[in-house]
Amino acid sequence: MVNTSASDQPSAGNRITRRAFNQLAFAAGASLLAPRVKSATAPAKLPFVHPGILHTSADLKRMRKAVQQKRSPILEGFEKLRDHPLTRSDYTPSPLGAEIGRNPSVNFPAFDRDSNAAYQCSLMAAITGDERFAGAAQKIVLGWAVSLERVSGADAVLMAGLGPFKLINAAEILRATGALDATGATQFAAMVRRAILPAIIDFAPFANGNWDTAAIKTMLAIAVFCDDAPLFERALQYYLNGDGDGRLTNYVYENGQCQESGRDQQHTQLGLAHMGDACEIAWHQGLDLYGAMENRLLHGFEYTASYNLGDSVVFDPDVDRTGKYRHQVISPRGALRPVYEQIFAHYHMRCGLPAPAVARAVEKVRPEGSSQGADHTGFGTLLYALEPSDVSPNAAHTAPAAVHAEVKDGAVELSCVAPRNHVGNLSFERAEDDGSFRRIQSVTGAETFRDRTVKHGRKYHYRLVAHGPGFSALSSAAATIVVGLPSGWSDEALGNPSMPGSVQFDGNVLTVRAAGTGLMNSSDEGHFVAVTSACASLSARFVPQTASQAAMFGLACRAGLAANAPSVALLISPQAGNLERHGCHVRLVVREVAGDVKTVFDSPLERPTVTYGRLMEAVGLRLDRKQSQIFAQFSTDGAVWKDAGQIPDLQGSLMGIVASSGISDVDTAVRFDSLSVSTT
Repeated sequence: MVNTSASDQPSAGNRITRRAFNQLAFAAGASLLAPRVKSATAPAKLPFVHPGILHTSADLKRMRKAVQQKRSPILEGFEKLRDHPLTRSDYTPSPLGAEIGRNPSVNFPAFDRDSNAAYQCSLMAAITGDERFAGAAQKIVLGWAVSLERVSGADAVLMAGLGPFKLINAAEILRATGALDATGATQFAAMVRRAILPAIIDFAPFANGNWDTAAIKTMLAIAVFCDDAPLFERALQYYLNGDGDGRLTNYVYENGQCQESGRDQQHTQLGLAHMGDACEIAWHQGLDLYGAMENRLLHGFEYTASYNLGDSVVFDPDVDRTGKYRHQVISPRGALRPVYEQIFAHYHMRCGLPAPAVARAVEKVRPEGSSQGADHTGFGTLLYALEPSDVSPNAAHTAPAAVHAEVKDGAVELSCVAPRNHVGNLSFERAEDDGSFRRIQSVTGAETFRDRTVKHGRKYHYRLVAHGPGFSALSSAAATIVVGLPSGWSDEALGNPSMPGSVQFDGNVLTVRAAGTGLMNSSDEGHFVAVTSACASLSARFVPQTASQAAMFGLACRAGLAANAPSVALLISPQAGNLERHGCHVRLVVREVAGDVKTVFDSPLERPTVTYGRLMEAVGLRLDRKQSQIFAQFSTDGAVWKDAGQIPDLQGSLMGIVASSGISDVDTAVRFDSLSVSTT
């Protein structure tokens, strides 16, 4: 049975706690959780490069030398920075506060103004050596480090993802140049963990993609500043494999069209700019995120630059991952934002790839000036304009990152972010229940592999190891996956969804991907993961968040797999109304005969579980069979379980997990952990 005591569990890579339940395995597959995996050789742990967010020591030196030599166009870019009204050695910070917020605004413009000033003054100090600018930036950084406690508002992700990114870069530069001592750095690190990170820890799968991409880059920046490798991995994984619109392949399509291309060109360029910053951070830490999905980011920039320069492009009508935003035509052309120098510098100057539209955009915008508010970095001509002599192929050796494992057609598909200094081989290694890693494949110049030598029901751990002449083997963090479901479980489609559903299990988290118009109407359309053996009790915790804002999911007892089969379901589902901020409720619904649907229990979820109409926190669900009745309960804190009603048992029914995106042409991922099954 489920343990109902509270248990705080840290989110990946940080000390943030969530209202949590004890981690319990499938009773039918508990053996999959043991033993603990042992490494044949301890993974090499390399320190983060510092400074190593947007700018390294070499970058700052290059800018300083170019300005001293009055080298064009960097000199003109420097003048844009120098002449900006916030680049002042006598800058006076805004009144400090414990809270910053957006929608409603709390110290919003003031904090962003301070963040811009801190970043710009730290750059001026590093380039000119004028310590007065360092002092101005230090005052801002330390002031907010001491005062700031929280980020609030419906737009909290943007509040935490934009201005703080610049402030963190400022602190990184100041620490590297000696203007921020160890005590100050510790204070600042504590502040970003307590105030900024909670707002972005789960990204923003409920919004347009530029929200996600802002969260990704700021999480990477925090990870670097705080030397937090798990947090760095979390951000990389979301960039490549996340559920929301900010995932690389969800934001930039194969033809270069972007998720926000039909919305407006300013937000499209903003989302792309955030992704460029994320890739630049990874590059400085020795990883080639720019090259992911065959340079997909470059295709997005080329498409967007070409269109806004007047060229014709192909636009395919699309719907986003939330289901809220549908665009039939591309939005009108707009002004070019100062976001192209960084992309031209990497893809063309560093890598020698053609980028003709980006080159034209650079030529038109150069020298790039400031951004709008704290939206993105700006000043790209100063920061990124390169000459061939500025390009160094050398990079420190580092381990692969963001290893991702996924079961497809009975095999395990593996991918990763490769080291940019790819001078040797990558070896895919696997560990089974005996605990020792063994090499299963070596590849040169590839970051993907399909392992077909796996067995159904087994749990496997995978890692990648970089090795070559002149350096020790460097191994990634491990990814874990179970091939199929544990014994006693199966999954089936309900109804006729437009996209096939799927289930992934890593031994702890069960991920159900499902499309469909909804559940517990006259018929169902979604996906069902069933306990095929006798089941007296089933409990699971929903792990936030979902991308589809029409998603409904939970636990169910079904008399069969027919779409209109008699069923009982304890569901989390959206309230009626606009999906932008609709709220969610827990419902116990029964369909005794086809077409006859009754609601037994209906209760709205309150703050903080649902905040600004968005489902943000974990919810536990439980169904118990006792005395020919089905009892339903739910919990939002893992300690107190609330009754959600009871109904007569459906004899011979299957108990399991059910999910639907709630949208006919969009699928969504719903995750559950703390799974527990009882047959007693």
